[in-house]
Amino acid sequence: MSRLINFSPGPATLPLSVLEEVQSELVDYHGSGISMLEHSHRGKEYSAVHEETTALVKELLSVPDTHDVLFMQGGATGQFALVPMNFLGGASADYVDTGAWSKKAFKAASCYGAPRWAGSGKEGEGYVRAPKDLDLKDDAAYVHLTSNATIAGVQFHEFPETKAPLVADMSSDILWRPIDVSKFGLIYAGAQKNLGPAGVTVVIVRKDWMEKGAQDIPDIFRYGFISEKGSTQNTPPTFPIYVMGKVLKWVKDQGGAAAMEKQNRAKADALYGVVDAHDGFYRCPVEKGSRSVMNAVFNLPTEELEKKFIADAAEAGMVNTKGHRSVGGIRISMYNAMSLENVEKLTTFMKDFVAKNG
Repeated sequence: MSRLINFSPGPATLPLSVLEEVQSELVDYHGSGISMLEHSHRGKEYSAVHEETTALVKELLSVPDTHDVLFMQGGATGQFALVPMNFLGGASADYVDTGAWSKKAFKAASCYGAPRWAGSGKEGEGYVRAPKDLDLKDDAAYVHLTSNATIAGVQFHEFPETKAPLVADMSSDILWRPIDVSKFGLIYAGAQKNLGPAGVTVVIVRKDWMEKGAQDIPDIFRYGFISEKGSTQNTPPTFPIYVMGKVLKWVKDQGGAAAMEKQNRAKADALYGVVDAHDGFYRCPVEKGSRSVMNAVFNLPTEELEKKFIADAAEAGMVNTKGHRSVGGIRISMYNAMSLENVEKLTTFMKDFVAKNG
């Protein structure tokens, strides 16, 4: 079988070696006689996987002892509600606007208090930068931002200093580089971009802040309770966690977060280099200092040429290059598992496309 090059924004491409290892273990996990899909979340086989995956998250992200790692369900959308449910309590929180996902988080927070916009990257009708000048309130319950906006192709390359706990939706760029976890009150991320398959959400939360969270909400929604139960308060998404563990081992084998950053910057430099070299044909609407390393967005001179680009790329074995339906254009997602070699195949295609259609 000839595998396609998958530039999907998520669920995203996974390392081939991981897929092959999962395939080899699918029917009989480590001689246990049954699949990991069938193992009890209380059994020794899965418990070992759960503990190892937790340890790998802590190791690869250098999570300090002040923070706990939780595995949950519901994706980032679920966390839009759970963060204010646990920490807002009718008060005000500062939200930073970088597009659709931050707006959804703001809307959910409105059910539990009075969120306010503390900054926006909007200029005209487009989101073109990561906001730098923020109007933050010292008494805010927390400050919430989306570290990488997949639709707009906007990314924070530096995080603001805040007095209130900083909360970040890192669904689309967690583990793309080393970060200082101690600066955050809470980080959450759906796994289906950089960490593994869809179905599990990673939450990294500061323990002392977690303990101050609401106690008058159902246990299943309370971070403190989930922490007490080691993320097995109910049946966790066992198979996605198992696959995520293998992806994290792959990241470790590649050299960890520092190696991921080196590779990711090389991919972004290659792609944006072609865009900028042909700026009369390819146009990136994002300020250079805010361009996403994970999701590069750009437009062609006409919508017809964009459709042709998408179709020709697919014919050449490169799929899921279409921009989000709300903005159109082209979007190239280059998460950790996307190789530099495959990005270079795309850049060669892009140069040829200009020559034929420019």
